[in-house]
Amino acid sequence: MPLSPAPGMAQAEREARLCGVHAGRPLELFCEDCGCCVCALCPALGAHRGHRASLLPHAVRRSQELMELHLKNLEERKEQESGNKRSIEQAVNDVKAHADMIKRQLSEKMTELQLLLREEESLAKNFIDEKTQQALGAHDQHLRSCQEQLAALETFTHQIRQIQQDSDPINLLEKYTEITKEIKESRQLLEEWHPIPLSFEHLLNHYKHFIRVLQSILEKPLEARLKEDVFSSLNPTAKKEPGTMLKTMTPIDRLLFLKHARSPTWEYDSIHPRLKLSDDRLEVSCSWRKIFYPCSPQRFDKLWQVLSRDAFLSGSHYWEVDLLHSGAGWWIGAAYPTIGRKGDSEACRLGWNRASWCLKKFDFEYWAFHKGERIPIVIEDDPECIGIFLDYEAGILSFYNVGDGMAHLHTFRCKFTEPVYPALRLWEGSIRTCKLT
Repeated sequence: MPLSPAPGMAQAEREARLCGVHAGRPLELFCEDCGCCVCALCPALGAHRGHRASLLPHAVRRSQELMELHLKNLEERKEQESGNKRSIEQAVNDVKAHADMIKRQLSEKMTELQLLLREEESLAKNFIDEKTQQALGAHDQHLRSCQEQLAALETFTHQIRQIQQDSDPINLLEKYTEITKEIKESRQLLEEWHPIPLSFEHLLNHYKHFIRVLQSILEKPLEARLKEDVFSSLNPTAKKEPGTMLKTMTPIDRLLFLKHARSPTWEYDSIHPRLKLSDDRLEVSCSWRKIFYPCSPQRFDKLWQVLSRDAFLSGSHYWEVDLLHSGAGWWIGAAYPTIGRKGDSEACRLGWNRASWCLKKFDFEYWAFHKGERIPIVIEDDPECIGIFLDYEAGILSFYNVGDGMAHLHTFRCKFTEPVYPALRLWEGSIRTCKLT
């Protein structure tokens, strides 16, 4: 049997449910202004006169509804904070992985710099050795000449001593007269040589100046040097403190890119027969009628792709493509000239091999592709124009939404080893290279 409450507890509960002002009156109403339970007389005669009051069951239902709303709101906030927590944890992992990767790349660059300095040291020493050998060769020749002259003079000395010993006065005078002529002739040929000392002070001064310039650069704090660097300025997070959370992305000044502006044109030798070029070679459009281009080993024969006529071997370059009439699917990016041309295998597909990189749109999805690995990209509105920035030495290929304040879309990072050609692939419609130069 259930246990009955103790008499004292039951009495306390009954008293708690009675009005403390009007003795014996049960609590039947809820005063919404004061947030407490009252009896029926309190809103009419007591301290709660004129207040809004409702029956307890109605107040309970209303409170239950409000509690449900609070619970729903709390669940949404918990879900949002859980998402924030996951984003921060992912950011922590990304920061650590990125820092480790950059340190490895920095070590590689420092090793490369050390190798370059060693090569420079070797070149300078080889230069010294070459010039020294040339000087020593000239001195050896002069030494041989001096030795020959000394031998001749020694011969004259010996001959004169023999003439001195001759007892026949006629022979002595004749021989002396003859040898005097020979001595006079040899004296006219003698020169007093003063070898010019070999000096490498100019070489040493060159490297002293080189060190002073390098020291003057390194004396400035690293952060100050990075702020002044053009490519650091292109980085939207360059002016943020490390580890800060970015709620909005700072727009990048398009003028920074336009300093490296290019207007690549497209190549007839590589274009697929179902693509056609405009007269200025800036626009590529799909043709439902096959175009009879001349046979070329460089032509794509299965995939509707084309490479640029222009190749980038070094430096920084920026170009834009107009996608307003590009249709439901397109691939834009860059490729090495070694990308496959015949067939539709992965070796030929833009973004599916080591020789190409691209941003792809199909229907309403966007992806970054390289070596067949795809990374989803979230874009709220379809971009009408995309900017592409290539820094060959830094190994950077970046994509930006020009119409959205140069919003960053994706960056590929790699070490380029071949000429880089702008490239595209179409499904329908047309793509036009913007005229920037």
